[in-house]
Amino acid sequence: MRSLPLGFPKLLVSTMAAGDVSPYVNDGDVTIMYSVVDIAGLNDILRPILANAAGAAAGMAREYLRRSSVEDAPSTPAARQKRIAITMFGVTTPAVSHARALLEAYPCTPYTFHATGAGGRAMERLISEGFFDGVLDLTTTELADLHVGGMLSAGADRLTAASHKKIPQVVSLGALDMVNFGPKDSVPEKFKGRRLVEHNPSITLMRTSRDECVLIGQDIANKLKEADPLKTEIWIPQAGLSTLDVEGAPLRDQEADEALTQSIVDGLKGSSVRVVVRQNDINDHEFVADMVERLLLMMELAPEEQ
Repeated sequence: MRSLPLGFPKLLVSTMAAGDVSPYVNDGDVTIMYSVVDIAGLNDILRPILANAAGAAAGMAREYLRRSSVEDAPSTPAARQKRIAITMFGVTTPAVSHARALLEAYPCTPYTFHATGAGGRAMERLISEGFFDGVLDLTTTELADLHVGGMLSAGADRLTAASHKKIPQVVSLGALDMVNFGPKDSVPEKFKGRRLVEHNPSITLMRTSRDECVLIGQDIANKLKEADPLKTEIWIPQAGLSTLDVEGAPLRDQEADEALTQSIVDGLKGSSVRVVVRQNDINDHEFVADMVERLLLMMELAPEEQ
């Protein structure tokens, strides 16, 4: 079911829908309905649930047919707007909001992916399928969860698709100052002495250490050093990787951030990939504007005529 195209109707009725459904959904747009009772013979609980599921599937199918008919109708050919993938987390939202505002002046459509693991996987998949023309990868936080053991990892293929497809990408280090866990009592015992911030009752953030940042930086460098240097840049904000990593914020750790920077710089020595180190934080408007400008230049996009 996940292999079907995005937008194609998909509905699954299962007793597993009330638990962790990530293995069934992964990076697809699968709709899941809880059956309440097991699907083993009809009864007065299951019948209306299955009827609702059939109605939902029929409604989605009708809408898919209508949409397909409109898209297939003859029309005057028009130039397709360029598509740009952007990654975001709550703590990098100001950066992404500013980037989207700047892109409004250009013939492109931005698609924002929440860097929750599934978001990163979905983006990488769509890049691999040729959907996107450029990537503003502001928020690479999923790599921290990959290497430290957090719950929002996007897997080992994160930050690989754009290089393989050779499309323009401007990468930054948004929210690599944190690893995501569930409620505070779910944080593994080995991390209990670390710096923790309760984002909300369901999410606990842990500051990445110096050694962890070195490991993450090595992974980023290894993944980018084989990329097309004419279409790849990495921008490093020295004054903070998120709203929680600026001066005076609870996750600020300049030593760890500098170790991350040095690891990336060292790992990219000998390659021609451009590394830009700036004394801004990730959400600084000037920093974001300059990243957007570089991506637009690599994509050869000019502002739309008014």
